[in-house]
Amino acid sequence: MSVHCIRPLFDRRWDELVSCHPQASVFHQRAWLEALSKTYGYEPLVLTSASADRSLQDGIVVCKVRSWITGTRLVSLPFSDHCDFLWSEGSDQKDFSDGLRAVCEEQGCRYFEVRPLMTNLSAAPELTESGAYCFHVLDLSPSAESLFRAFHKDSIQRKIRRAEKEKLQCESGVTVSLLDEFYRLLLMTRRRHHMLPQPRAWFRNLVKASGSMAEIRVARKDGRAIAAVLVLRHRNSVVYKYGCSDERVHQLGGMPLLFWNLVEESKEAGYEQIDFGRSDLDQQGLMTFKDRLGARRRLLKYYRSRPAAKRTGRSWWKPSSLLQAVPYLPDACLSAAGGVLYKHFG
Repeated sequence: MSVHCIRPLFDRRWDELVSCHPQASVFHQRAWLEALSKTYGYEPLVLTSASADRSLQDGIVVCKVRSWITGTRLVSLPFSDHCDFLWSEGSDQKDFSDGLRAVCEEQGCRYFEVRPLMTNLSAAPELTESGAYCFHVLDLSPSAESLFRAFHKDSIQRKIRRAEKEKLQCESGVTVSLLDEFYRLLLMTRRRHHMLPQPRAWFRNLVKASGSMAEIRVARKDGRAIAAVLVLRHRNSVVYKYGCSDERVHQLGGMPLLFWNLVEESKEAGYEQIDFGRSDLDQQGLMTFKDRLGARRRLLKYYRSRPAAKRTGRSWWKPSSLLQAVPYLPDACLSAAGGVLYKHFG
C-alpha cells in the first residue's frame, strides 16, 4: 500500500472523512488545525492511502513542531488531549508507521509522537511509550436526575445549591466580552498554578475557526465573572477543554454550577457524552474533581517512534526562575511570555 501526504487545510476530502469516521474527534476538525496553524505556525499534514483522485478512507494527521528548545518533531497533534488514527478496514499500521518515519526524515524531525485514544499501540515494536495520563468521560445516557445524584454530595451537589442560593448568573456565547472575561480568569488560574498561559490569540483563533462548535460559559456574582469554561463540540460529544476561576470565591460554587448547566443542556440537545480530557497523573485534585462529577476514568498513553524516558505529563513545566516568577508577573508580561514560549511545547 502506498502512503500519500496531503494538506488538510486545502483538501476538502479531509473534512468529509472527519465528518463521518467513528474515531474522529474535535481535534481532527479543520477548526482545530486552522487555529494551530494561525497561532503557532504549525503546518498540518495528513498521511493517507488515498491518491489524489480518490476519496479518503483513512488518515493520520500530524503537525511539525520546530523548536530550538524542545527539538523538531512530528506530533499528532500539538495541544490535543488525544488524536486517534482514522483507520479503514484495509489500513496497514506498518505502512503508516513507515510513512510517518519517512516524513520525519524528510522534514528533519527527531521523532514522531502519537496520542491515540482508542487505538492500542502497546504491542507495536517500533514505538515506545512516552507519556501516561488520566482521561475522563461522562456518559450522558442516564436521566438528568440520575446524573445529578451521581455528583459528589458535598463538593458538587452542595456547591450547586449554594450557587443557586447566591443567585449566580450564567451566560454562554462567543462574544469578545465573554472571551475577555474568560482570559482574565485564565491568567489568574495559570498564575495560581505557576504555569504560563496560552496566548490570547490561541483562544481568539480557536473560537473564530470553530464558529457555533465553540462556546464560552461564564458564571457571575453581582455581574462579575468568577468562573468560566471553554467547550468544543463534535458530532455526539461535548469536549471540556479549558476552565478557570477566581479562587477567592470558590465557595460560591461557580464552577460546579457551570458543569451542571453544561450537563443539563448537553443532554437536552442530544449529546451522548462529555469528554473531560486528560489530567497529569500528579494532578490528584483535578482527577478527583472529575471523578466527583461522575465521569469515568481510564489510562491514556502517548507513544514515540524512538526510545524516550517515560513521562507522566507536564514534562516541560519544570521548576525554573521563570516559572517561579509567574505569580508576580503583570498580566501583559505573563501573556507575552506564553505567546513567545508556548509554540515550542506542542
